[in-house]
Amino acid sequence: MSPLVELTRELLESADWSDEDIARHQIPIIDTPFVSIGGGMGSLAMIDTLRIAGQPIEALTVLSELAVPSETYEYLATNSQIPRYERLRSDSGSTIDCIWGWPGYAMREAVAKKSLAPAYTVLTEPILSNYYTPQAGQVYESVEREAARIGWERMLRPGVVRTVRRRRQGGYFVIHTPTDQRGAAPNGPKLRVAYRCHHVHLAIGYPGIRVLPDLQKYRVEHNDFARVVNAYEPHLHVYEEMLRRPCTVLVRGAGIVGSRVLQRIIDDRDKNGAQTQIIHLFRTYADGTAGTKATFRRPTRKGWAYQGFNFAKSAWGGQYRDTIVKLEGDERAKFVDALGGTNTAVRDDWQEQLERGEKQGFYRQLVGTVKNVEPAGPGKGVRTVIVDGSGRESFIDSDFVIDATGLEAGIEEHRVLSDLLAYGGARKNPKGRLDVDRDFTVRGAQSGTGRLYASGTSTLGGYYAGVDSFLGLQYAALRIADSLAEHGFGKKIGPLRSTSQWWKWARNKPI
Repeated sequence: MSPLVELTRELLESADWSDEDIARHQIPIIDTPFVSIGGGMGSLAMIDTLRIAGQPIEALTVLSELAVPSETYEYLATNSQIPRYERLRSDSGSTIDCIWGWPGYAMREAVAKKSLAPAYTVLTEPILSNYYTPQAGQVYESVEREAARIGWERMLRPGVVRTVRRRRQGGYFVIHTPTDQRGAAPNGPKLRVAYRCHHVHLAIGYPGIRVLPDLQKYRVEHNDFARVVNAYEPHLHVYEEMLRRPCTVLVRGAGIVGSRVLQRIIDDRDKNGAQTQIIHLFRTYADGTAGTKATFRRPTRKGWAYQGFNFAKSAWGGQYRDTIVKLEGDERAKFVDALGGTNTAVRDDWQEQLERGEKQGFYRQLVGTVKNVEPAGPGKGVRTVIVDGSGRESFIDSDFVIDATGLEAGIEEHRVLSDLLAYGGARKNPKGRLDVDRDFTVRGAQSGTGRLYASGTSTLGGYYAGVDSFLGLQYAALRIADSLAEHGFGKKIGPLRSTSQWWKWARNKPI
């Protein structure tokens, strides 16, 4: 394979391409009916569903930089202080490796540990017990097992997706740069491949890590990415330094990740002798009840809003889901916002830690809006200037600042999504994410009888709230599979096939 001609500006700015355009740029064409871009949990849910529905390996292609589907998820979870032995914020039935949801994670754990405790928890939640949640490692192991069962490696093509374009004759071209670049000129252009397909599925995950603007400004201006960190970035050095010497850390954020960060810091105090002082800054202090309507109200305590999962459970398959399906535009976006909001799970262990921290004086809460972040002085760390509700200004000096306020950057931060918005016909919904239909078709991006689908967090604000969850990814995959069947690609999963395929899954037999 020889080095290829660079894509011209004229071609890159065209809304659709012909086969002749690709040939003129000497890009090899590979034909495949269906391409899933991303290769993470969303792609796994999609490909798993299509394989169960009867699609052969030869009809499906996965384009990804990931070696295993759980790679990015585990990376982000580990950075946010959820190692394999800790528990995720997911319920027993949201089994990403099993579309039937049974047996759930609780039953599997009960059998593996020969203990009735997980079963008791899931049977008595949430009245007598807090919600059962699976250990992260259990989820990753089940993902690897299912990927092997469905022939994931035979469908995976390692590399980077550059562009998705509508094909003039119908369908799409996906421009892919393979990871293996043997044969390319050392200083020449990268080798590329064009996958010519009829349908495309986008499951690209998070476009990028979002850092608060004031913290990003400080990091760039002072080239300090060690003292000011985002909770989703690798920041183990912060905890290691706090073990070496007494430190003060400022934590910003009152969601699930903020909880995990605080628990890690206090665990190090309890188990490893750290002497860390914690200042927890709230921009909005939850008091009384959180939420805009009685049905959405969540209990609050000392600044935290508590809820079992990031949305009420009926948003996944009950009355709230039915309501969202009927709403349009801004009204739907407001309803999704009301369902969610910043909240964390009810966990007795970290509530006890924070109460003890307040009593012993190593955990302190402040409320205010950040005015500026600047160096505290040579060797003195970071100074955060805040303004309280009465307009009074004060400052906090800390050795480290951990931003646990959120993860996701705008979808324009992702190259493929940005390109689709500019040239592919895609558009944004009122929440600033991809505008998708009820079957997760990206509106405006169809190409003849070909369809472009998307699932995951990039579709938040559509007709389903819990898109950024295991169950949400599976729901989207089932809706997409049904839509594909209606467009002539495969068949819907009927009861007989579903039953026979579950038995194969249970015995770990290849499809």
